[in-house]
Amino acid sequence: MNLKRRQFLELSAATAAISMFGTAIARAAGDPDTIRIGIAANGPRTSDPNLTTQGGDNWATEQIYEQLVRPDDGTFATKPDQYRPTLATEWSSSPDAKTWTFKLRQGVQFHKGFGEMTADDVVFSFKRAMAEGTNTPILSNIADVVANGPYAVVITLKNADVNLLGTTIFLNNTSIVSKKAYDQIGKDKFATDAVGTGPYELTRFDQQWGAALKRHEGYWGDKAKVGKVECVYIADTTARTLALLSGDVDMIEAVRAPGWVASMLQRDSTLQFDMTSPGSFNTLHINLKRKPFDNIKVRQAVMYGIDRHAIADALKPMGGFTAGLQPDFFPAGFKTEDLPAELQYKYDPDKSKALLAEAGFPSGFDFDSNVSQREDYSSIMLIVQEQLRAVGLRMNLHIGDHTAYHSDNQHDKNTLALHSSSYPPIPTQLYVQQLWTKAEVKSDGSGGINYSHYGVAMPGIDDLLDKALQATDYNAYVDYCKQIELQVLRDLPLIGMSTLAFTVARSAHLDLGYKVQSGYARWRFHRATKTA
Repeated sequence: MNLKRRQFLELSAATAAISMFGTAIARAAGDPDTIRIGIAANGPRTSDPNLTTQGGDNWATEQIYEQLVRPDDGTFATKPDQYRPTLATEWSSSPDAKTWTFKLRQGVQFHKGFGEMTADDVVFSFKRAMAEGTNTPILSNIADVVANGPYAVVITLKNADVNLLGTTIFLNNTSIVSKKAYDQIGKDKFATDAVGTGPYELTRFDQQWGAALKRHEGYWGDKAKVGKVECVYIADTTARTLALLSGDVDMIEAVRAPGWVASMLQRDSTLQFDMTSPGSFNTLHINLKRKPFDNIKVRQAVMYGIDRHAIADALKPMGGFTAGLQPDFFPAGFKTEDLPAELQYKYDPDKSKALLAEAGFPSGFDFDSNVSQREDYSSIMLIVQEQLRAVGLRMNLHIGDHTAYHSDNQHDKNTLALHSSSYPPIPTQLYVQQLWTKAEVKSDGSGGINYSHYGVAMPGIDDLLDKALQATDYNAYVDYCKQIELQVLRDLPLIGMSTLAFTVARSAHLDLGYKVQSGYARWRFHRATKTA
């Protein structure tokens, strides 16, 4: 292989960076009974699905835990009838969509000898998620969860939810864990030693290295074909890339930055790339409590000053454009030409400058903002920085550790906070998590991810969201969501920057056993096969 000087220096730096893993990396190279993934973070934070806030941790939780229902591997369920029986075998809802009954699969065994899953474990898992999970705003619609015998559970809701399977049942938080294990292990230790029912069980949790799993031999379904999974955390981009190219890992979270896929194929044309569509929703929260961003003219100047098409194009083949918050092929999405003219926000730097002048800033102004060093975050915000500078909005961008960045956001320490999350085609999930008053960020870290303070610093979309969440007719539900999209474009507390396909680069020796088309930024390995 002929390497240019820059490539040589990159790989040399990677060799030094990867040496920290020592024999822990080398021992599984070529092992057909181990799948190793390189994750783009410094280390795992938790193995408890109810507490995960760092996306990389979900690779392990996806293997360890299960929900009552789930879509087919590699897809999102776009309609309720596309969910498949998992820990529940049957379910039904009342005509008003407020009472849901789930019949549980019998004989399901928890990991590590903690016995059979029963309705008590399901009730415990849901109530724990409602009380202390990271998705408490979504789960606040649950009025009660009760057992109806050892193998049935009844969930009653405060308001109707025609999309309950997607909004609430297929969530990390509502993964089913063992009540017996929780009581025996204790709350604090359970965060790194949780017990589920999935095709793999946890054997090692190391906050410096990662997580190791082994096949759950008592699994209720088809047992995993590969015996072991290792989720190795390699935050350094070059080190992670080298680990894949050298065969030390089988797959890596891709570098979601301009030109990366093409450069990787130049190095190894046999590499496989799995991409979800739409992938992550990259949204930019404008902190309404930081002047002068409380001024709508300033927020409009930001919107006109950002060329969102250019950002999507720069991130191809992974990037996609959104006219609002939802992609146009999702239920509440709009094409640009279908929006009112004043809400199309076509890139117009002259209009941006004029709006700043009207707001009292003819020369623009300086402000500070933070961003993660992770490639998808930093690439987008560096482009935004250059575009805004051209209209007089001089953003002093502070790039830091990915985990610390999220912690700072959760403590309300940012001005323009870029957030990346995967969402199913159920638009209310994004609104509940990022726009609802109940999800407002708190300086003590106890709030949600409404980093703009929308609905508190100014009137928000709570009324429309309540109507959407209470709708028993699907068409009415979609209409309310479209109204929310329009309201957000008028108020601009949140900007849809782009979608970005979550991408994994994978060795040709590893076959997942299914095609990745859409879904969350994680997928299961139980059907995978690997050749040496």
